[in-house]
Amino acid sequence: MRGARTLAAAVVAATATLAARRVLDVAPPGGADRWTRTNHGGEPVSMLEGPAVALGLVAGSAVSDGEPRARAAAVLACAGAGAFGVLDDLAEDTTHRTKGLRGHLGALAQGRLTTGGLKVLGIGTTSLLAAAVGTRRRGGAVGHATDVAVNGALIAGTANLVNLLDLRPGRALKASALLAAPLVGCAGGQVGALVGASAAAAPADLGARDMLGDGGANALGAFVGTRWALCAPRPVRLLALAGVAGLTLASERVSFSAVIERTPWLRRIDQAGRRAADVPPEDREAASDEGPTA
Repeated sequence: MRGARTLAAAVVAATATLAARRVLDVAPPGGADRWTRTNHGGEPVSMLEGPAVALGLVAGSAVSDGEPRARAAAVLACAGAGAFGVLDDLAEDTTHRTKGLRGHLGALAQGRLTTGGLKVLGIGTTSLLAAAVGTRRRGGAVGHATDVAVNGALIAGTANLVNLLDLRPGRALKASALLAAPLVGCAGGQVGALVGASAAAAPADLGARDMLGDGGANALGAFVGTRWALCAPRPVRLLALAGVAGLTLASERVSFSAVIERTPWLRRIDQAGRRAADVPPEDREAASDEGPTA
């Protein structure tokens, strides 16, 4: 039964992602230019992948196996993260280049609400609501409130962390899959939604025709965070939250892209599946010397 529900979640997520992407391509809200950005290679790419992936995750989560409260939590977290992410993508004030979590929180402290700050508040709120919906009551009121707070922070933090990785073709998709892999035994059915949506989006993302943007990357991270929040025991969740917080703080000072480029095994994973133009010549030669790769 679980296998059937996992397959159903993957098929529904993939179908919804592809269908949404095609519909958006025909009639992009506000026109195609509003959704076009220039990637790291100086080429135009579309952010229509983002809302399509968010919709695929919502649809796949809704039909996955597991308790209704867990499905509802995933739907709420992905929908909220996707919606506030798209808002930041489209309405960002480019005259004030406020960057990073610290920058947006600093602006809020000064009484200035950026779209990034609104996204922080919005995703934080929807993540906390998702945690309240999905967290089982264990023990007394204080213990339950603690679990909800930790889970909400983990969902929101993971949504932000995956978004920080969306700087190269396919990177956020791969990171989400790797982060979700340890949960297959606990949440295999739900993870089917991630597999389906990611598989549908991967060809255009890896081909540098589409990018997730905040809308897609935040939704992916919220999905993964929800799975960790509802599956892992409290000590593991606390450790995961500490890791997410540590990486987020590190991102304010350290370039993840630079670290990946300096680390051979991370660089190989990062470049796997990309079109040849996005892989430096020296790395293509090294890969050919090592033989065929997956």
